[in-house]
Amino acid sequence: MLFAITCTDKPGALELRMATRPAHLEHLKAHEAALVLVGPLLDPAGQPCGSLLVVEAADRAAAEALAAGDPYAKAGLFESVVVRPFRTVFKDGKQA
Repeated sequence: MLFAITCTDKPGALELRMATRPAHLEHLKAHEAALVLVGPLLDPAGQPCGSLLVVEAADRAAAEALAAGDPYAKAGLFESVVVRPFRTVFKDGKQA
């Protein structure tokens, strides 16, 4: 099942994000098989201000565990994390 994980950074946390990024990328690499689409959310100036992950997980608990294990989450970067089931309607320009 797919889940969309939307994470919003705490205000003024860009330095913490950048310092934690290498560990975050290693975490993602360790879970690469579950990742469908992953990247930072950007503020109007083009700076990272959050994260969006679409992941394949057995259930919501597994998706929440993946999110909680992220070094960004462990470092206290996020103001909020929302995990929701997700359904693909279009992919690569075609209806799924």
